[in-house]
Amino acid sequence: MEQLETEVKYCITDIKALRDKLILIGAQAGRNLFEINVRFDDKNQTLFKNKSILRLRKDEKTTLTFKSQPETKDSRFKTLNEFEIEVSDFSTACHILELLGLTKQQIYEKWRETFIIGNTCFCIDKMPFGDFLEIEGSSDEIVKYTSMLGLEWNKRILLNYLEIYEIIKQYLNLPFSDITFENFKNIGFDFSQFLTSVTSGDI
Repeated sequence: MEQLETEVKYCITDIKALRDKLILIGAQAGRNLFEINVRFDDKNQTLFKNKSILRLRKDEKTTLTFKSQPETKDSRFKTLNEFEIEVSDFSTACHILELLGLTKQQIYEKWRETFIIGNTCFCIDKMPFGDFLEIEGSSDEIVKYTSMLGLEWNKRILLNYLEIYEIIKQYLNLPFSDITFENFKNIGFDFSQFLTSVTSGDI
């Protein structure tokens, strides 16, 4: 089913404190799962050039997702059209996509812990390069919960994790494209130095 995904991200430094705040405002804790995501594209990078993404994700299930730019956007948020379907087998799905002429372009991993209030989803994401909170829901709810959690609106992030990584990759001159914990295990850096480059910065 297609839906309009509306969200923002925040870089976080204290996961326990954030988790406590989420529980305090009434969020119900969900699962904490390890994800492997594979981005597919054709040889001409057609999806990438059109700011779209085809992703196969494996956690406790396997999900195929296509995201594309909507006709109209609210510049305050990251908004994307989203089509998503669950498939029964990760390896078979990869093989089918490759038979269709698509190739694996990039792998990215994360640990994701979810919390829910009504129709708003909060995801604490531990990425190989840092920790983040993603708030997905209606625009009004996102603004409300940003305030309730004591987050600064002008420090929200509207980039996806792949776009964030490209900034890090260029700055650190990293030789790899896959965002895995193994690739980052011997790389020490402070993500706060990139905040100005990735945050929205407006009021």
